[in-house]
Amino acid sequence: MFERFTRDAREVVRGAVEHCSRAGSPSVGPEHLLQALLDREGSRASFALAALGLAERRESVRAALAEARRRAGLSRAEADALAGLGIDVAEIVSRVEEVHGAGAMSGDGEERGRWPGRGPRFGRGTKDVLEQSLRVALAHRDRHIGDEHLLLALTALRGVTAEVLADHGVTYASVTRVLYGAGQAKAG
Repeated sequence: MFERFTRDAREVVRGAVEHCSRAGSPSVGPEHLLQALLDREGSRASFALAALGLAERRESVRAALAEARRRAGLSRAEADALAGLGIDVAEIVSRVEEVHGAGAMSGDGEERGRWPGRGPRFGRGTKDVLEQSLRVALAHRDRHIGDEHLLLALTALRGVTAEVLADHGVTYASVTRVLYGAGQAKAG
């Protein structure tokens, strides 16, 4: 599939692997793709993010991703569902961090899933984003997968990354509007 990726999209994937390695995460997650997208300049995705005002709020996005990682990657919707069952995620995080230290539930620093001498593997969520980016490109009749398709895929799939983006005003519809104009149909 990577042969269909543009140079910008490949750079995002490389950047995601670097973010993952720096964090000591066992696998590349969608949040690493988003962090790599936030690092980009001069690409279609960076244009869309700037047009939607996210360029000035990068640190806010990074802080929201860090907070979700602290909750073991649970989205607010998942934490709310657990609260409905009487499970207080904030209390669990607090107790675990009292015993094991700050960020104990983040999974950072774990070596599971790595082969000696190789970088981190792609997690299921990242594989889903990559597959969705292909669907998005095909839906827009784009021949290659660009970093804009990765951004659209991140907004289209459920999870922490889409939740953080939506909290910052970046949704599938808003990115599509910026990139393709108002007349495009939503890919699904």
